[in-house]
Amino acid sequence: MNRENLVNYFEQLFKFALWSSLIGVFLFITDFGFIKSLKSEQIVLKYYYFVLIVGIFSTIVKFFYRFQEYKKTALIFDSFIVFFTLTILWNRFVNGYHFAFFDFLKYDLIVKFAVVFTFLREFSDLKLNYKRTSINPAQLFVLSFFLLIIFGALLLALPKATYNGISFIDAIFTSTSAVCVTGLIVVDTATYFTPLGQYIILLLIQLGGLGILTFASYFAYFFRGTSTYENQLALSDMNQSNKLSEVFSTIKYILIITFSIEFFAALFVFFSFEKNMFPTFYDRAFFSIFHSISAFCNAGFSNYTLGLYDDRFRFNYPLQFTLMMSFVFGGLGFSIVSNVLSYIKYRIFAFIGNARNQRNYRPWVLNINSRITLITTILISTFAFIVYFSLEYHNTLSEHSFIGKIVTAMFTATTPRTAGFNSVDLTLLSYPTLVIMLFLMWVGASPASTGGGIKTSTIAIAVLNVYSLIVGKNRIEIYRREVSENTVQRAFATIILSLFVIGLGITFISVFDTKIPLLKIAFECFSAYSTVGLSLGVTPILSLGSKWVLILLMFIGRVSMLSIMIAVFKKIKHKNYRYPKEEITIN
Repeated sequence: MNRENLVNYFEQLFKFALWSSLIGVFLFITDFGFIKSLKSEQIVLKYYYFVLIVGIFSTIVKFFYRFQEYKKTALIFDSFIVFFTLTILWNRFVNGYHFAFFDFLKYDLIVKFAVVFTFLREFSDLKLNYKRTSINPAQLFVLSFFLLIIFGALLLALPKATYNGISFIDAIFTSTSAVCVTGLIVVDTATYFTPLGQYIILLLIQLGGLGILTFASYFAYFFRGTSTYENQLALSDMNQSNKLSEVFSTIKYILIITFSIEFFAALFVFFSFEKNMFPTFYDRAFFSIFHSISAFCNAGFSNYTLGLYDDRFRFNYPLQFTLMMSFVFGGLGFSIVSNVLSYIKYRIFAFIGNARNQRNYRPWVLNINSRITLITTILISTFAFIVYFSLEYHNTLSEHSFIGKIVTAMFTATTPRTAGFNSVDLTLLSYPTLVIMLFLMWVGASPASTGGGIKTSTIAIAVLNVYSLIVGKNRIEIYRREVSENTVQRAFATIILSLFVIGLGITFISVFDTKIPLLKIAFECFSAYSTVGLSLGVTPILSLGSKWVLILLMFIGRVSMLSIMIAVFKKIKHKNYRYPKEEITIN
C-alpha cells in the first residue's frame, strides 16, 4: 500500500471517528432528556463503548501520523484521555467491574462523559478555515449567539429538563435570557426546571457569557497548535486583541481569569453559610457554583424562587459582598482586569526595585481604556450608592442593621449594572430610585465584559465630548491622548441606536399589554436591552407578542445593534477624495 492510499485511509478513519462521536453526543443528549426502556439503555451503552474504542484508535493513529505537529499540552491531554478510557474498557470487559481503587469508574455516567470528551477531541482537530469573503466577523458573532439560543431552547424542551413540560415561546425566552446573560424569567427556575434543566441553564450562561466561539477557537488551537490568518483576524475583532500574535494568549487569559474568579467566588459563597442551611452537601455546593457563575457572567439567574431576597440570603452580607465583587469583576471586562493585574504586578516589582535602586522611571502600564473605565465605574457606583442609601434608608433598607444597610446599598447600587440580582423587593422602591435604576441599567457594564448596556466608556466619551464643546475644543483630549473620531462616532451611534430600540420595545409592549403601567414596561425593556434581568414582576404575565419583543431586546442588547447593522449592511470601500467641509446649524 502506497503512502497516498494510507493517508486517505487515515483521513477516512478520522472522519468516521468524528461522525460516530457526534452520534454518541446526540444519544448522550437523548439519554438525559428522554425516558427510555432498560433494553434501549443497554443498546446505547454498547454504542458508547464502540465510540470510545474508535476514539482511542483514532487518537493513537494521529499521534504517529502527525507526530511532528503534536503540541506538548495536546500530547499530555491525549495521553490522559487514552489511559482513562482504556481503564474504563479494561474494567468493563476484562476485569468484570472489580474496580478496587477505581470504584467510581463503574458508573455509566463516566462512560457518557468520556464520549463527550471524545467528540470534543475529534471536533477540535477539524481544519475550520474562516473566510471573510463568505461571512464577516460581525455576522459570525451574531450567528454564533443565534445558533446557541436555538440549541439551548431545544435542550430546555427535553422532557426531563422540566417537571411538566414547557411551551416553545417559554423555552426560547429562557434560552435567550441565559445565553444573553440577562436573567429575566417567564417561569420559575427553581420549581419549573429539574436539576437537568438547571444544569442546561448554567451551561448556557457560561457559554453565553464568554461566547461559544471563545471556547471552540481555543479548543481547536489547543490541539492543533496553529490557526489561519483569517481565523486569527476574526478572533482579534471579537476579543479586542491588540496583536494577531496575542489572540490565543488573550483567549487563554480570559478563560483563566473567568474560571479562577468563579472558583474562588464559589468557595467564599459555600463557606458563607452555616452547615444546616441546606439539606445536603450537594445542594450547598450547587447553589455556590450556580450563583458564582451566574454572578461573574452578570446573568442574575438563581435556583431559588425568591433569589437573594429569600430570608436565608438577604441578611447574609458576606454572600452579598462576594457576589457583588464577582459581578463587578465580570462587568469590568477581561482586558481591563488583565491590565489592572499587570499594573498591580508592576507596582509590586516597582516598589521592590525603587527600594533597592531608587529608580523613578514610570512606564505607561495602566492604559487609557482602563483609566476611563475604572474612573467611570467608580464615579457611577459611588453616585448610585449615595442616592440609593439616602432615598431608601427608611424604606427598603429599614429592616437591616447599619452595616447591613451599607452592604445592601452597595449591592443594590451595583446590581443594575447588568448583574440582575436583587436582595430587596424592587416593587417597594420609590419612584426616584426606579428612575436612577433605569439610568444605571442603560449605562450597563464595561466593554468586552460579560455585561450589557451602552457601556461605561460610551457614556464617558459622550460626557467628555460635551465638555470639549463647552470649553471650545474641537477634539477630545484626556491623559495626554487624543480620542479618535471613529471612537466618538461609535459612541454616539451606540447611544442613539440603544434609545431607538428601547423606545420601539416600550411602544410595542404598551400596544400588546395596554393594562400594564408605562413605568413597569420601560423598566422591563431597559432591563432586557441592557441584559440586566431585574424585574418589577411584569415579565411572567406578558402576552405572547410582548415576550417576543423582550426576546429581541435581549438578543440585540447582547450582540449590540451596531454589530447587527454592520453584519447586515455591506461596507463602502474607502475613496481617495474628500468633500469640502460645511458647518450645520445645531442650535
